[in-house]
Amino acid sequence: MSKFSFSILSMPMILLLFACTKEKYIDQAGYLVPKTCDQDASIPSITIRGAKLHSEAFGHPDSSIIICLHGGPGSDYRYMLNVKDLVNYGFRVVFYDQIGSGLSQRFSYEYYIKKSVNEIFFDELQEVIAHYKTHASQKVYLLGESWGGILGSGYVGQHPNEINGLIVGEPGGLRWEDIKEYLTHSQSLDIWNETINDVTYLDQFISGNKDQHAILDYKVALHASKNEITQEEDAPEWRFGAEINHASLDLGEKYKPDFSIGLNQYSAKVLYLHSQFNKAHDDAWAHRIGSAYKNVEYLKVYGVGHSGYISNLSAWKTQSLPKIISYLQSLK
Repeated sequence: MSKFSFSILSMPMILLLFACTKEKYIDQAGYLVPKTCDQDASIPSITIRGAKLHSEAFGHPDSSIIICLHGGPGSDYRYMLNVKDLVNYGFRVVFYDQIGSGLSQRFSYEYYIKKSVNEIFFDELQEVIAHYKTHASQKVYLLGESWGGILGSGYVGQHPNEINGLIVGEPGGLRWEDIKEYLTHSQSLDIWNETINDVTYLDQFISGNKDQHAILDYKVALHASKNEITQEEDAPEWRFGAEINHASLDLGEKYKPDFSIGLNQYSAKVLYLHSQFNKAHDDAWAHRIGSAYKNVEYLKVYGVGHSGYISNLSAWKTQSLPKIISYLQSLK
């Protein structure tokens, strides 16, 4: 073997030895999952109630505002970015990852569990609205998908005179017992499927402890699988918040919140979107949950499952967007 051949074959080993001189750990920022906005200053953010939230807004600052509320708790707004189309109709569209979600700053499970749902989510939303409002007469609309629809509904019930319109997409339930029933009916995980086997195998090597957010968020993403019941769209996301999701469910069990309180005092029409393929959220369930609103209009979006009425570009352009524009124009 020539010296040249030996050198070429040895090069990968030499590079590996040099690479090993600096230790890297999987729970460090940016390895398993993207960094959060407090770890990467280039990510657009706002500071609300002492937390850095991944957030951005599009459209003229003085236009009527549409606040987009993503699902979860723990997801992010990436799959909702089609809503930017409403900028072309004269609206200011605001996105933000809720606390502990997406690319927003992480806090410990103990931090969340000591608070109430109001303190975590409603107070945050109120300050997000205040952050983006430029004048007192500026109209504000909420567009919430899944958990975001629950959050938006609960907020409207508490602040009926502050919100000019509400659009919800398959909120699942508003009363805690309905939420639990929906969660039970919408799960399709098979304990023997390949996804669960992969995660179980991975647990031998990656075992996340409390506050190791990168590992926990990564493992939650691996647990996600194709749901044959909800037929959820394979929509793009940045990162899931494991601890805020865990804490939210525990807070629900503790306080059993009712997000329908006050909705009978909200006089503006509510637009309720639901999909054709979500078996856990059929027509009967949509009308059962929608009955909490004083004035509600339904739109069944065909050809998609849960979240597809926003994330699926074709369904959004041909069905959801035209109806939302018509709805918003009717409220002026």
